[in-house]
Amino acid sequence: MMSIANRLDQSDQQLIEQAQPMVRSLATQIRRNLPVGVDLDDLIAYGQVGLVEAAKDFDRDQGSKFTTYAYYRIRGAIYDGVSKMSWMSRARYKRIQYHSMANDTLRRGHDQSAPAAESSLAGQAEWFGNVTEKLAIVYLTSHAHEQPGVRDSALQDRAATPVAAAAGREICAKLRELVSALPTPARLLIQTTYFEGATLREAARRLGISKSWASRLHAKTLEDLARSLRKVGAGE
Repeated sequence: MMSIANRLDQSDQQLIEQAQPMVRSLATQIRRNLPVGVDLDDLIAYGQVGLVEAAKDFDRDQGSKFTTYAYYRIRGAIYDGVSKMSWMSRARYKRIQYHSMANDTLRRGHDQSAPAAESSLAGQAEWFGNVTEKLAIVYLTSHAHEQPGVRDSALQDRAATPVAAAAGREICAKLRELVSALPTPARLLIQTTYFEGATLREAARRLGISKSWASRLHAKTLEDLARSLRKVGAGE
């Protein structure tokens, strides 16, 4: 973190100072869903890493607010940090992993489409629909590799009927087939993150690509999977 911070100019440092309350707020929110023994200062430290990276990458010419730009990066850095803690149960780790991948999906959706979406009601509806569809794929992919009967209670719909549960299993089975048929880089990314439990940063390192490229590939792969599910009738 210090090597990155040393490359920041005075204006970047000012952005970091202004966003300090948001780092603490996000860390506090996430900590509420973690065991009591988790140190808030550790979460804040993880958030600071995301904040510094956001300040380094922020493009002022795009016209967006820095706090909006930094929000998902701070959350993502905190979730990345939490995922490395050794105390977590399998179920809790899956929940953290789900939130982490959903956060990346929301971040990419905001970065790519939010400015255009603000121009009209139709644009907002299209942006919302695209992001919602991707989040649905994140949810389904998070469950697609589970053994029968093994569910994360934090993600499970307890009110689901037997018919709905069976439909969900069928969709997950189709999704596993679609993942296995993906081009190699996309398939490895999905398998490494969702099936093996690696963070997006770790998956990028294993694949020999940058974190930003992995994030773009993740977003595109979600779109491809959603399109393929529609074609096979899973969304009907």
